[in-house]
Amino acid sequence: MITGPLASAITAAPRPHDRDRAAEIETLFADLPEAPRTLLAGTAGCSGFLDGLMRREADWLRAALDQPPERAFGEILAAVEAEDGGPLGTRLRVAKRRAALLTALADLGGVWPVLKVTQTLTDLADRAVDLALRGLVAEEIARGKLRVDPAETGATAGMFALAMGKMGAGELNYSSDIDLIVMFDETRHDPDDYGDVRKVFIRVTQRLVKLLSEITAEGYVFRVDLRLRPDPSVTPVCIATDPAENYYESVGRTWERAAFIKARPCAGAIDAGWAFLERLRPFIWRRHLDFASIQDAHDMRLRIREHKKLTGPLQILGHDVKLGRGGIREIEFFTQTRQLITGGRDAGLRQRDTLGALEALTAKGWVEPATAAALSDAYLAHRALEHRLQMLDDAQTHRMPATEEGLARLVDFCAADPARFESELLDRFRSVHELTEPFFAPGGAPPEPPEVAFADPEAAEATIQGWTRLPALRSDRARELFRRLLPRILTQIGKSASPDQALNLFDGFLKVQPAGVQLFSLMEANPKVLDLIVDVCGSTPELARYLGRNAGVLDAVLSRDFYRPLRGAADLRHELAGRLAEIEDYESALDFARIWTKERRFRIGVHLLRGIASSEEAGDAYSAVAEAVLAAVLPVVTRDFASRHGLPPGAGAVVVAMGKLGSREMTASSDLDLIVIYDAEGAESSEGRRPLPVSTYYARFTQAIIAALSAPMSEGILYEVDMRLRPSGRQGPLATSLASFAAYQEEQAWTWEHLALTRARVVAGPHLLAERVGEAIDAALTRAHDPEKVLADVRDMRRRLAEAKEAAAADPWEVKLGPGRMMDIELLAQAGALLRGLSRLHRPRRMLSRLARVGWLTGPEAAALEAAHAAFATTQQILRLASDRTRDPAEMGRGLVDLLLAATDEPDLDALRARLAASAEAADAIIRRKLGGGEAAAEAGG
Repeated sequence: MITGPLASAITAAPRPHDRDRAAEIETLFADLPEAPRTLLAGTAGCSGFLDGLMRREADWLRAALDQPPERAFGEILAAVEAEDGGPLGTRLRVAKRRAALLTALADLGGVWPVLKVTQTLTDLADRAVDLALRGLVAEEIARGKLRVDPAETGATAGMFALAMGKMGAGELNYSSDIDLIVMFDETRHDPDDYGDVRKVFIRVTQRLVKLLSEITAEGYVFRVDLRLRPDPSVTPVCIATDPAENYYESVGRTWERAAFIKARPCAGAIDAGWAFLERLRPFIWRRHLDFASIQDAHDMRLRIREHKKLTGPLQILGHDVKLGRGGIREIEFFTQTRQLITGGRDAGLRQRDTLGALEALTAKGWVEPATAAALSDAYLAHRALEHRLQMLDDAQTHRMPATEEGLARLVDFCAADPARFESELLDRFRSVHELTEPFFAPGGAPPEPPEVAFADPEAAEATIQGWTRLPALRSDRARELFRRLLPRILTQIGKSASPDQALNLFDGFLKVQPAGVQLFSLMEANPKVLDLIVDVCGSTPELARYLGRNAGVLDAVLSRDFYRPLRGAADLRHELAGRLAEIEDYESALDFARIWTKERRFRIGVHLLRGIASSEEAGDAYSAVAEAVLAAVLPVVTRDFASRHGLPPGAGAVVVAMGKLGSREMTASSDLDLIVIYDAEGAESSEGRRPLPVSTYYARFTQAIIAALSAPMSEGILYEVDMRLRPSGRQGPLATSLASFAAYQEEQAWTWEHLALTRARVVAGPHLLAERVGEAIDAALTRAHDPEKVLADVRDMRRRLAEAKEAAAADPWEVKLGPGRMMDIELLAQAGALLRGLSRLHRPRRMLSRLARVGWLTGPEAAALEAAHAAFATTQQILRLASDRTRDPAEMGRGLVDLLLAATDEPDLDALRARLAASAEAADAIIRRKLGGGEAAAEAGG
């Protein structure tokens, strides 16, 4: 802290680039001592923006130079809060331009270090956002638009702003915008007022942005960026905490986790902001070593470089100091990615500021001290350069000048040696890049591999070289174990049908392992584990990637029943429920469920790979695991939720499976299509410590179920969940009462909703309510349906699907979409079931068989459709072991091709492709004939 006047603490000054402008300022401030006069002249001679501020604020500047800069800044903040100083917008703008001038001179004059400058700018932003937010909310309360008692809800009625990015870290740059997420705590308001309260807070946020960002005669305060909020293209500018939590728990991405490392509440209801971040902690900080985030960060870096056109050779003119090679963002990514990997286990690594995080990572052994020191020095130098680039014209830029003249002005502004400036800067950028790049794209010296017939020996050698630098081989013990295993690994890879694919996928498996000693010891003691890993890598890419992400499932390979027949849902439900009942802690129970599920899903994949299970048996097994999870986890969620809000009112709630889980046809990549139905039996609210109205109770209870299944925890997630098949889809409540469900199905449901309902079955929840829900589903399906309308709607659905998915349908390996393919056959089967009042069949092929028995289809028609559907389903089940999207099997390696041909009993891919095409053509003809139009439709309905 500077204790004397700012003028006497000056130790540096820019060289004036525009000497005429510098001379004018020197004359204007001729009464000042030499040091401040030289600083002002040099500054004005380089920056037209600062020159203008000095002229406009000359009297204030003289007073500021005559006191410590901290005191001058304190007076700036005090003036903002003085209500007799004019409108808040004016006070804020005056404060911003004076703070901009003060921090620039303290920076350029060598008085304040760069991090003091960034913190001062952040302090001003905090005060500005808080004052603006409080004032705007107070206006709404005074106008009667927000009917609250501030004594109960707080001065801002639960509204708060999270500072993100550099503002959250206390690192605002000189001309930075401010990244905010504006939210409100909806629990501080009556649920019936939610819509009105939400509108008010949206209006307040819009006015907040305008108040801070609008350029007036007094200037502007800060540009505000709200795009870091959840799904900004569709969400309002202010959102409630509950839907925000649900978003992050269900679809939050790695870059959002990284963004929240720096998040902190800066304005409004600070306590509500901290409470929200605490609830979000499991999303941000995962308890396991999350090495997958390295690839995410690397991919993001590459996308940024490509989008900003930052590829190509490194040169100073036009180089981006922030996003370019060796720039600020590389240091931040290097640091934040390591924090994501390790911070879940070690709270001491969760610093918001970049250099603090680097220091903590170094202290814990995650970063070499020399690397940290070099990156820290470069970071400070980069930030100082960034400030000077922005001080030139108050522009939010990070680009070096594009011309020699512009570069010369910058060199003078930095008071740098023109002969060394470019070379020193290039050296610094190169140094940062060389220190950070290996973390994202490791390499190293190779061991000598045995002779293996790789198609691309050079690429194979490069891959093997990279293994020596992987996290799994960090310790001496791991390297020694791996050295002994390497000959067997490469021998097994050489035996696979696709050695190059097997090598690349095994490489991917190794790259995501956080440690190697335990894994390599397991391989050495149990060679069948190693053989299985290579077998998976040589045949099924998606299963290999799954194994890489969940290497703990290899423990299950050692169990005696791993290769025994797969068990059904009832056995699995009994097993899992019994284990979960022994675990009292909620998160521990959910973590165990994740471990249990991963082991069983891997086992199914291996059975399919080894030909132990057919594709239909695998679909049954995947579905049985999911059903067991839902049935066993639901009581765990119920107990936890009831501890806060009381037991479920009335008869409770059941989970209804739709889609592939409903029909027991899940694949390795299937998510869960679910509906939650409850019956409160006349109750109006729950009776817990924090009672909730019935509709709110079951909506939040459903959110808790979704979070239990989908929220990332130390052992990953259980399943992705899709609730869009509930009544009214996204517009409908998350949970539906039984009465509303029955009424909706009878009076409002679209034909496609009734078609979807043919697969619906209750899979979890109280038995008596499950029976009543099943009866309601039966009633919806078995009531009379207008044949003309049903068939016309199905024809329209086919047309719209064909138009929307035309490109996908053109792919011969797309087995789901397109005329005569899986979805098309399923639509016809469901339509027939609806028209003939058939229920509880669930599977399309069972529907087809029954429709033949009741005469709606001929025997040959049903047989042709069943055969086509079976061929498509078998192909899909196998291909999902390789990829979660449609791809040509020929691109996936010989091992996968052999597996697919064995499962479909075809000699080669050409024969299989021809068979699928012929099946689709035959099915399409039957479907078109059966759906018909006009009189044909009425006849088909009979």
